[in-house]
Amino acid sequence: MTNEQYQSVAKTIKERRSVSWSKMNGQKIPDEVVNDLLSLGHWAPTHGRTEPWHFLVYAGDALTQFGKAHADVYWNNTAEDKRQEATREKLEKNVEKASHLVVAVMKRGINPKIPVLEEIAAASAAVQNVLLGAQALGIASFWSTGGMTHNPALKAHLGLGEEDVILGLIFLGYTDEPAKEGVRNSHVSEKVKWL
Repeated sequence: MTNEQYQSVAKTIKERRSVSWSKMNGQKIPDEVVNDLLSLGHWAPTHGRTEPWHFLVYAGDALTQFGKAHADVYWNNTAEDKRQEATREKLEKNVEKASHLVVAVMKRGINPKIPVLEEIAAASAAVQNVLLGAQALGIASFWSTGGMTHNPALKAHLGLGEEDVILGLIFLGYTDEPAKEGVRNSHVSEKVKWL
């Protein structure tokens, strides 16, 4: 890798920002571009080549239907005294400005010797590859774990297995908002110890 290639990769990593679904403008991404982004996810590191990442992609009418289904899962699986109509409406409508929604899932590989944590780490690395690819193409992205993401009811609704883990909902689209400046709460030197 040349220094120029390194600088390009470093710039993409440092400039990647989450853009809330509410800041997206409804402009559509070609399906082929989303497929290319997901193929970057397929190159994530994976112990034993179990490749535990799986992506459920929603666009068009399916995206609208997902929003409604997500809202219904929330409503039907939240205690009556805790559920709120505003939350239900938010879950139904939060897909409207996105071009695509990708449900990122970790599905256990067939090798039981590989710890679940390593499978989650591999699938999370796949998600990061997708987010970095989106950044490089000027596509807004938002990795959400809100709503019913970690509730077994959504997993059941999606027909996922007991050991499967929903890592999040990835909203993809475009935005007219200027990019935010990056902020970190600490310096890297506080996270590194040279021995």
